[in-house]
Amino acid sequence: MKKTLALLLSLLLMFSCVAALADGYEIVVVPKDESNPWFVRMKTGVDEYAAAHPEDTIYQKGTPEIDATLQYQLVMDLVAQEVDAICVVPVDLASIEPALKAAMDAGIVVIAHEGAALENVDYDIEAFNNELYGAFIMDNLAAAMGEEGLYTTMVADLTNGSHNEWADGGVKRAGEPYPGMTLLADEPRVESHDNGDIAYNVAKELFKKYPDLKGVMGTSSFDAPGIARAIEELGLSGKVFTAGTGMPGDNAALLKSGAVQYLTLWDPALAGQAMVALAQKVLNGEAVAAPLDLGVEGYGALEFKAGSDTVLEGQGWITITAENVDSFGF
Repeated sequence: MKKTLALLLSLLLMFSCVAALADGYEIVVVPKDESNPWFVRMKTGVDEYAAAHPEDTIYQKGTPEIDATLQYQLVMDLVAQEVDAICVVPVDLASIEPALKAAMDAGIVVIAHEGAALENVDYDIEAFNNELYGAFIMDNLAAAMGEEGLYTTMVADLTNGSHNEWADGGVKRAGEPYPGMTLLADEPRVESHDNGDIAYNVAKELFKKYPDLKGVMGTSSFDAPGIARAIEELGLSGKVFTAGTGMPGDNAALLKSGAVQYLTLWDPALAGQAMVALAQKVLNGEAVAAPLDLGVEGYGALEFKAGSDTVLEGQGWITITAENVDSFGF
């Protein structure tokens, strides 16, 4: 009898634990796609955070390729599944807005990253002030160029929010302390569509078309590596330069060869964790006030962007060089 009672108590305890877990929130991180190394790294962070917070169901789900329509469809599927929170890194701001509105209308918490201009969000988290980050990239490019010469900017797409804000910040920066630098008037901004091969081909055409072009500021993680390939192939190393965002492990050889002098970065794993942590705060009804501490490195003193009550900015950028590229671990 005692054994039976003990078994029943154990079963009841087990069922109560399962029920408690079932009562937790379902939080889904939607990256631009699931194959890009940047978002593979983000998934690592999300998985680590999920393991540390078993009270909620937390996971990342992406599309097989970077495609605005596919991302829209995925978000709409999650709305139909009635998840509790969607954390999204948008491919295209305009096309994702209707899906995010549908999510908010359904009572789903929406947190974005790299989407400061989005309207249908509870909050958007940026690793830093986008204009200042663009200025930071430009400082690195200017150093490589000797602070003089003709340059242009490259973004994934002209509709991409953060990339264009960085490029704008870079151009603004170049106009202040670097009077010897001049923006290419005929093609001040070109597109790579988040594709290294396209960045390479576009850069080759630019360097052939404009022999005086000395530098290209990249924004997508594929831009600077693609541009560097073009520089090497055309025999322009040491004469033409690029700087931009990139993953350390993927670009170690380029940095060590001197094809790229500087890359900039924030850790996408930590950005993924910050989005989820903020989603949990909103779901739990906790106050969101600056300075906001999410308990994630680089996101411990978030401030609202000037003039905004939805965009929060952290302090997360770093410079990657040949000297430190092996120290990051990803």
